[in-house]
Amino acid sequence: MIQFDNVSKHYPDGSIAIKNMNLEIKKGEFFVLIGPSGCGKTTTLKMINRLIDLSNGTIFIQGKMISDYDIHELRWNIGYVLQQIALFPHMTIEENIAIVPELRKWDRRKIEERIDELLEMVGLEPDTYRGRKPAELSGGQQQRIGVIRALAADPEIILMDEPFSALDPISREKLQDDILELQRTINKTIVFVTHDMEEALKLGDRICVMKDGEVVQLGTPSDILQNPANNFVRQFIGNQKMLLDEKIDLEQMVSRMSETENILSSERALPSSASLKETLDNLKHNDLTAVEKDGEIIGTIDRQSVIHYLAERLQERGKDNG
Repeated sequence: MIQFDNVSKHYPDGSIAIKNMNLEIKKGEFFVLIGPSGCGKTTTLKMINRLIDLSNGTIFIQGKMISDYDIHELRWNIGYVLQQIALFPHMTIEENIAIVPELRKWDRRKIEERIDELLEMVGLEPDTYRGRKPAELSGGQQQRIGVIRALAADPEIILMDEPFSALDPISREKLQDDILELQRTINKTIVFVTHDMEEALKLGDRICVMKDGEVVQLGTPSDILQNPANNFVRQFIGNQKMLLDEKIDLEQMVSRMSETENILSSERALPSSASLKETLDNLKHNDLTAVEKDGEIIGTIDRQSVIHYLAERLQERGKDNG
């Protein structure tokens, strides 16, 4: 879907933001870029829609070089969500959402239907919110509008640059849950920048850890937790690896999270007393696995459920240490 081929970015003063980056982001993937401030993650994101021009190498979208796209068409086909929500304050919510569809000359009725559909998708009643101004909404509601505005023209790719970092913890957690649920419905290719490992673990199908303009490690959340590439990644993860040896309540997770009615019978069934590491090991090559207790299969569990549990536990630890 998106391919970086020996991409570099350097500036006239000699500073280098990105060094010979090679990576591929798959269609429909929730791909997270993470690293400390100044590591190049936002530069990487902005090169995709040509807000920042690359210095060397090539970026391809669906096999076509981004330089071969008309720049307006390229950006209209890529949704963009910022930390500074950037809603136009003197325009209504309806007018904010309609900007790109209007630029693309959509029929007015189609635009109105799309606005209603998107507002309902994020739990905002269209008749109530369409005519409001951004100042009449909470921070979390404004950020929801920022997300659906990026979705308005139904782009294939969504870029999100630390979109939840300015929100209070409760709003942030709710929007993280919302974007995961939304992704199950819309199945877009999402490239998401964060500096928060908890957020990366919760949201990412794969995580790209960056340092000094280079990719240090690329893998699934469980890959990175279980096999950090070096001391930098190990330190960036911090105490989070300690959670792997904890016993988890798989029985509760199966009843609460499994959406599968057909209970699997499997030789690789997990005991309900398994640790987090044992569970992730079992799910490394399987999206879904059976859980057994006292010799009987009691349900199924998937990788996303376990990662969601891990993110919640990390948040609890953060509160306990705060």
